[in-house]
Amino acid sequence: MERPGATTLKGNPLTLIGPELKPGDAAPDFHVVDQGLKPVTLKDTGNRVRIFSVVPSLDTPVCDAQTKKFNEAAAKLPEVDIFTVSVDLPFAQMRWCGAFGVDRVKMLSDHKDASFGSQYGTLIKELRIESRAIFVLDRQGFIRHVEYVREMADFPNYESALAAARNALAATA
Repeated sequence: MERPGATTLKGNPLTLIGPELKPGDAAPDFHVVDQGLKPVTLKDTGNRVRIFSVVPSLDTPVCDAQTKKFNEAAAKLPEVDIFTVSVDLPFAQMRWCGAFGVDRVKMLSDHKDASFGSQYGTLIKELRIESRAIFVLDRQGFIRHVEYVREMADFPNYESALAAARNALAATA
């Protein structure tokens, strides 16, 4: 499924591949790798409340800030697992995390087959990178919050995502 014009880069429309997920949808499975090149699927991310912060590339200012913001949030929400997903190679993710002391978010690389992007509707057809998005999953694997950021250079609504994660925690406490 293609969604032409679903995202933009500096106002230029781009096509997203995959479905447009909504709150209440079951989270789709995916196949990515972690920084140690170990395969990771949805099941491997556990059954805690999870935030998936999707970024085009860690080596851009907005992605850099987004990942650092969620790394800070992870310290205040130890019962929530926060993942950053990009098509950056695991080695680049590891280098970036080391350079900036990012040690709380878990990095996932979708470089191999863009499985996450095509399952979550964040893969940009024209560039083969991910668009900016946030997904909050509850303990049962249902999506409780989705934000597809329309303009890739814009920041996501952090507070909305973090509030959804706190609500998902409270709902199963």
